Amino acid sequence: MILQIVLQVAAAMVATLAFSILFSAPVNHLLFCSIVGGVAWFVNIGLISLGVNIIFACFAATLALTICARIFSYWRRAPVTVFLLAGIFSLVPGAGIYYTAYYAFSSGFSRAFDKGLETLMLAGAIVVGILFGFALPKKLFHIFSK
Repeated sequence: MILQIVLQVAAAMVATLAFSILFSAPVNHLLFCSIVGGVAWFVNIGLISLGVNIIFACFAATLALTICARIFSYWRRAPVTVFLLAGIFSLVPGAGIYYTAYYAFSSGFSRAFDKGLETLMLAGAIVVGILFGFALPKKLFHIFSK
């Protein structure tokens, strides 16, 4: 179980690194973009393995991601979007969108509606997690500036 979580976090870090390179993140921030993605996936998969609802796990992972991105933005003196957009890659429900369309065309609208509603709630959890992360006062993060 622990090995599986470690492998998933490592895969999320590599995927986040590749996504950061693809979208031309500054080279000196690539490692930190990767760390943010790994932290987000670790919180997400860790909470899910503890039996927490997938929607709340996604919210908590996005909140951790936003806080980590804000810390790195102050520490590395870079815009927070450099770390936030890279790190959110591992949480975006792309498979849910795919399966919603797949079920809509292959097995009926009932399964498509269920999957689409779950995907919409995951996207909403991501939005609310980012909002809560940015609602924290700036003074909390100034201690991390160089």
